[in-house]
Amino acid sequence: EMISLQPDQYLRSLFDCAVGAADPHQVLGRWLPDDTDREAIVIGAGKAAASMAAALESHWRGKLSGLVVTRYGHGEPCAHRDVVEAAHPVPDDEGEKVARRILRLVQGRSEDDLVIFLVSGGGSSLLALPAPGLTLAQKQDISRQLLRSGAAIDEMNCVRKHLSAIKGGRLALACQPATVMTFAISDVPGDLATVIASGPTVPDPSSCADAQQILARYSID
Repeated sequence: EMISLQPDQYLRSLFDCAVGAADPHQVLGRWLPDDTDREAIVIGAGKAAASMAAALESHWRGKLSGLVVTRYGHGEPCAHRDVVEAAHPVPDDEGEKVARRILRLVQGRSEDDLVIFLVSGGGSSLLALPAPGLTLAQKQDISRQLLRSGAAIDEMNCVRKHLSAIKGGRLALACQPATVMTFAISDVPGDLATVIASGPTVPDPSSCADAQQILARYSID
């Protein structure tokens, strides 16, 4: 069937198929749990965060509330949660503000609470909360240097995790003792959950020494 298509039609069909495989409206529903009647707090970060939240709304039967952050120009209307836009790939003040809001939203929850985290590419810069003792300007400077350095995405995110108060599993810690359910659309080779958006809700296998070695390898100040 494909052979009969013109080259431009064939290439377009391949493109549409690939995009469809990562379209939240097409793929998210099949991964949701059976018990969608319960209430949930929804948080999210990434270029697809708003469309993931909208897709979740169309499948979830229980009450939803929360907050997601996406890149400027990537918003999508959601009935039950706020959608905030911030900068990517270098973080800005809006990313820092929304990261603080998301932390406040999930803190103080109980064991009966469910937190749904929707994460996709770009989430690392969109959730920009500096670790204690660091400023946003310092994080912005290192982000720019990393982007120019040629470092791989897993190397950049290793450094970002150790400069952050929310990445590298720290968001999951803030949610305790609630249940955290993470849905991810990957933009990284290998699809490791620890690398997608610097893994805010998964344990971090890297160390500060690993981050320091990466900074040294690329001569980053």
